[in-house]
Amino acid sequence: MIGIICAMQIEADGIIARSEQANAEEIAGMKFISAKLCGKDIVIVVCGVGKVNAAMCAATLIQRYSPDVVINSGVAGSLSPIVSIGDIVIATKSLEHDMNTTALGDKKGEVSFSNGKVTYFECDKEASTRLASVCKKIPDTKVAQGIIASGDIFVSDRRKRLRINDQFGALACEMEGAAIGHVCYCFGVPYGIIRAISDDLDENKGMDFVKFCELASKKTVYAVTEFVKEF
Repeated sequence: MIGIICAMQIEADGIIARSEQANAEEIAGMKFISAKLCGKDIVIVVCGVGKVNAAMCAATLIQRYSPDVVINSGVAGSLSPIVSIGDIVIATKSLEHDMNTTALGDKKGEVSFSNGKVTYFECDKEASTRLASVCKKIPDTKVAQGIIASGDIFVSDRRKRLRINDQFGALACEMEGAAIGHVCYCFGVPYGIIRAISDDLDENKGMDFVKFCELASKKTVYAVTEFVKEF
């Protein structure tokens, strides 16, 4: 079974529209939709904004439905001139850029566990490769693979974006992916992240965000559907 955590309702609606035998279950205010897509079992849910919402969603999804893999889709801001509006980034690994216990001698972004410390949560290589492969079929869309940074802040300032890129080598930033990666790491569940770039280093000049989300959802819905088909 494939778990799909969407950042936007429009994405979830697009996937549900392509699915069959959909049944809803509400847990902790989140609506989990069990369905069949391309003959495969899936569960779709919109997690809400921020790392706590994303972590709670991922933990509930894993404990209630036992997915073989978790895919997180949505939009992100560019941290590098390598990617711009309309491009897609597939994560190779993720990190929490706002995690900061440097006062205790840790590195920026380092997360402490009882058995050690982790900065980067590695994505499943097979899932990431497959996501990148299906995205490359989307017309007029550049696809990049790299690090995605997450934090509980919407980073709009160019200098702050470049600082995150410089510190961690990340291509894009958003607010949920690494929290999902964190939970999947703890539960030993493979995961992948797909993000359409919604704003670049020019801070979204000339782009209507609502219109972009409609465009981005078409790309991510296609990619997730093709991923499920080939899973």
